Amino acid sequence: MEQKATFTERRYLITFIFVTSLFLMWGLLHSMSDVLNKHFQNVLQLSKSQSGLIQFSVFGAYFVMSIPAGYFLKRFGYKPGVILGLSLFAIGTFLFVPAANAGSFGYFRIALFVLGCGMATLETVAHPFAAALGDQRTSDQRVNLSQFFNAVGAIVGPQIGEYFLFHASGGQEDHLSSVKTLYVGIGCVIVLIAFVFFFLRIPVLTDPHTAEGTHVDPESVNVDTEPRKKLYEHRHFVWAVIAQFFNVAAQGGTWAFFINYGHEVMGLSDATAVGYMSIFMAMMAIGRAVGTFLMRFIAPNKLLAAFAVGSILMCLIVAQKLGWVSYVALFMINFFFSIMFPTIFSLGIKNLGKQTQQASSFISMGVVGGAFFPMLMGLIANHDVATAYYLPIVCYAVIFMFGAKFYQVKHK
Repeated sequence: MEQKATFTERRYLITFIFVTSLFLMWGLLHSMSDVLNKHFQNVLQLSKSQSGLIQFSVFGAYFVMSIPAGYFLKRFGYKPGVILGLSLFAIGTFLFVPAANAGSFGYFRIALFVLGCGMATLETVAHPFAAALGDQRTSDQRVNLSQFFNAVGAIVGPQIGEYFLFHASGGQEDHLSSVKTLYVGIGCVIVLIAFVFFFLRIPVLTDPHTAEGTHVDPESVNVDTEPRKKLYEHRHFVWAVIAQFFNVAAQGGTWAFFINYGHEVMGLSDATAVGYMSIFMAMMAIGRAVGTFLMRFIAPNKLLAAFAVGSILMCLIVAQKLGWVSYVALFMINFFFSIMFPTIFSLGIKNLGKQTQQASSFISMGVVGGAFFPMLMGLIANHDVATAYYLPIVCYAVIFMFGAKFYQVKHK
């Protein structure tokens, strides 16, 4: 009789907690960039399509950095990879100081790009790291639980952003000093986390993506088992990259114009719309908690496909501008979106053995979808922000196909 897989082991618990804290940090910064989007529209007089360049700078960094981060991970291991990501993360936040002093959107985009490089490195490292802290059969649950705290960070982010960018300035939104204060403070916290992680002792890990469960040194993630096929020959991996591209494209666009929808369609003030954004992010946290629980009874791919259908229906309702009915549907998009990123990621790296870390970097690179989609939605949102929400339907259709069919691991 097959032994039941545990969520994780006691020896991995402290490490899992610290890895999960990384998910929280980049969730906070991602959601805060959407508040920054609206703030820059006000302060720097940007159009919606121009402010979409914020997401282009952050997510574009994933395209540049994900593969180098994957090679760095393979060469040096999880712990050095985390420290590299946190270092880039901190540098990006500190670069907000000269950018604010110059009052230059171009300089801010450079800072955001470096920040995005840190995020890309951390995501490339943290997802397989969390998956490696236990049995492969429960890797989906571990990654989804870590992503739950990513959603917690996304809830806190808009609140912090609202306080510093809309309230702490005394109602004056025509300067950038509050931006400097906010990001320098975050940078100091990141430096502290990096310092603690440097002294963290990581136990010997069991690679969860090989049938043999080969033990590996925590400072070297090479596994002795050689996959039979080349990485691009694994159909489930290729489709995971494609699905992740469209998934983050939909996320980037939906988040970027949430505040605009509340202001223009619902008639809310900017500060009130930002306040509702925390509830919007809370829906993602609730979705991940519910999704993690449901995965004990429902196959992850089936739940992914069902949530994709839910997102399509919600997008159709949002685009109709039916008042609070559409606004609630907009909140529900984030509920259904909740499990998509971690589930696509964990399904995409199944049974890849020695190629897991390289695959992780390619799936992270799929995040570049979030660089282009907000600008495309912004072109439509310049005329009607509600109509722009028809576009993510295409993305969720691709995710549905991955969850319904193309997730399957082909052994021959």
